[in-house]
Amino acid sequence: MPQPARRLEVFTESVIRQMTRLANQHGALNLAQGFPDFDPPAELIDALAIAIRGPHHQYAITWGAPRFRQALAKKHHHFSGQEIDPEQHLVVTCGSTEAMMVAIMTACDPGDRVIIFSPFYENYGADAILSGAIPVHVPLHAPDFHFDPDQLRSAFASGAKAIVVCNPSNPCGKVFTREELEFIGSLATEFDAFVIMDEVYEHIVYAPHGHTYFATLPGMWERTLTCGSLSKTYSITGWRLGHVIAPAHLISRARKVHDFLTVGAAAPLQEAAVTALEFPDSYYSDLQKAYDSKRDLFMGYMRGTGLPFTEPQGAYYTLLDISSLGFPTDTQAAEWLIREVGVTGVPGSSFFREPEHRYIRFHFAKKEETLRAAGDMLVKGLVNR
Repeated sequence: MPQPARRLEVFTESVIRQMTRLANQHGALNLAQGFPDFDPPAELIDALAIAIRGPHHQYAITWGAPRFRQALAKKHHHFSGQEIDPEQHLVVTCGSTEAMMVAIMTACDPGDRVIIFSPFYENYGADAILSGAIPVHVPLHAPDFHFDPDQLRSAFASGAKAIVVCNPSNPCGKVFTREELEFIGSLATEFDAFVIMDEVYEHIVYAPHGHTYFATLPGMWERTLTCGSLSKTYSITGWRLGHVIAPAHLISRARKVHDFLTVGAAAPLQEAAVTALEFPDSYYSDLQKAYDSKRDLFMGYMRGTGLPFTEPQGAYYTLLDISSLGFPTDTQAAEWLIREVGVTGVPGSSFFREPEHRYIRFHFAKKEETLRAAGDMLVKGLVNR
């Protein structure tokens, strides 16, 4: 009998989704998979009800419905200052998951090297391998998750065709400084490489940190593919609306990849989402205040455990150091937390290339009552361990 593709043996199924299944099986609170347990804005739900009744039941234009692309370009210009032509500079995808795959397949041929920081969102390595590219991992060093400039230079010098940067970062919550991004850009220029940016958490950044849109840095627009999503900003992870923004010569190729991967994102969802993209500035300031409050609340519970943890600069994740609890692996610790404590996290080893088993990742994109319930259980379970 023929054997399945060997590249599928190099990575496992999603550990995050596996933890969600265990949470459902044991009735545990799910702080593993990063989706909210609260509804999106009422105006957006109302817009969806209207769109579903409207004439939006067939294919939209493959690379995105015109109204959606126009609204997205206008919104991106408002926050980044970049002039984005909705006809030439973007392609709408089925979530940022597809956006990342499209970007890597646009930038790289099979056998090309792709730099990925470690820890990393678990899809990046799989995306590279499925694209036929070769991941080259560069560690981010705890507790502040900085990179060593010499290590990064060495990775570029190995012949890298592209680098993937998640900013703000999932899972460690790092916000790259402008100086760090400029250094990455200088290496990309020196070694003539692409930069693939994952900026899905652009609107969740905690003071005094700020978000820098990488493609706005001098000389970076021509070599940058920026991936984004509506999932986190508008609490609609199930709508699967993402995008790639890049120069026309890259988008013309990205659209071909997208066309043969998924054809197009859901037409009625694009129509409804225009409402969100036209929200006033107050929406984004209120969003930030809400996540400031959630972070402060959950970090209080993290301190209550008595264990070390990372305090995120952006996004909505923290890494709890469980190395002192005596578990042989972080996976066993995560399974114990589900069964005995009733709270689900993700074994940190799934995000690291290095043999790292100290961390459990929790997310706090939840209602206050959910965070209080989970926090109480974590403090009680871990202090009494």
